[in-house]
Amino acid sequence: MATRPPVIFVDVDDTLIRSFGSKRILMAETIAAVRRLFDGGAVLYCWSSGGAVYAEKSAVECGIADCFTAFLPKPEVLIDDVLLADWRRLVELYPSAAARLTAESVAERLDEVGF
Repeated sequence: MATRPPVIFVDVDDTLIRSFGSKRILMAETIAAVRRLFDGGAVLYCWSSGGAVYAEKSAVECGIADCFTAFLPKPEVLIDDVLLADWRRLVELYPSAAARLTAESVAERLDEVGF
């Protein structure tokens, strides 16, 4: 793995859980990927536009709350001297692609995009 573990932010809705009306369906592949990433040494944060409490409750529902360092609301504003498009070591993944990753493969991908 790279010199430092990858830091990964994981969304809730349509990433860990898909909702159809009042029915909530756990997304098993993504949940398994979160566990695998955590076991591989990745630092994970769970966030949601529903807020930190919702993110934590959802992680508990998925049985993976122990994998996360913290639970956060999804940001609405970023104040940074670097535009998001210009961030170094930033990879955006759709949940279906993330389901196949390991902490090591994420670190390798981050190394490819540069530090």
